[in-house]
Amino acid sequence: MRISGNTVFIPGATSGIGLALAVELRAKGNTVIVGGRRAELLERIAAEHPGIDTVRIDTTDAASIDSAAKEVLARHPDLNVLVTMAGIMRIEDWHTPETFLASAESVITTNVLGPIRLIAAFIQHLRAQPDATIMTVSSGLAFTPLKITPSYNASKAAIHMLSESIRLQLADTNVKIVELVPPSVRTSLLPGQESSDFAMPLEDFVTEVVALLESQPDAKEIQVERVKFLRYGEARGDYDQVVATLNASDPHGK
Repeated sequence: MRISGNTVFIPGATSGIGLALAVELRAKGNTVIVGGRRAELLERIAAEHPGIDTVRIDTTDAASIDSAAKEVLARHPDLNVLVTMAGIMRIEDWHTPETFLASAESVITTNVLGPIRLIAAFIQHLRAQPDATIMTVSSGLAFTPLKITPSYNASKAAIHMLSESIRLQLADTNVKIVELVPPSVRTSLLPGQESSDFAMPLEDFVTEVVALLESQPDAKEIQVERVKFLRYGEARGDYDQVVATLNASDPHGK
């Protein structure tokens, strides 16, 4: 993915990693469209960040995705980058269905069905572009489980394998698949995570991500240094130790 000259749509970017990445990509010379559910947040983003366009979208709603896709493409027919950023994380207790089922269904709908529906809504348009990118967003927890967030871990593992698979299928097109693999980052994904010493400062994370995109335009995965502890435990042969270390530390890991 080239670092400038793109038209980028980031649904789920009204806060946290998504918004910070949107601002940095705009500063690098990209046209950026931010999507989200709450109109008041979109209005505030438009006011605080002139030049960033906004569109209302609920990635848990297939009809909303289709409607937003039509709106984005009507206003930005040169769109060539989709970042499937929207996601939620929930603490769950799997001892009884009453304590996890509703949460698990919500997480899978948002974190797995949402990106799949987004890609379906934009893939034909992206295939027609001379140079296009789909950036998926997994997590270090796709590779090392945090015991309090089973559905989140599973959803991000699914996104990782989805990314690997569609990269193979789309190798005969101009659409590149880039997987962003965050560690725990100081956002509001879980209560208390914004002030967690375990989590990486948001500004540091996004700065490193943009630097990696700039220096590695052909990268398949964007991995900041901090996530490699989780990402490569199995390959290093210390997976059990990594799992134990993660689950003995601050629970607000992403």
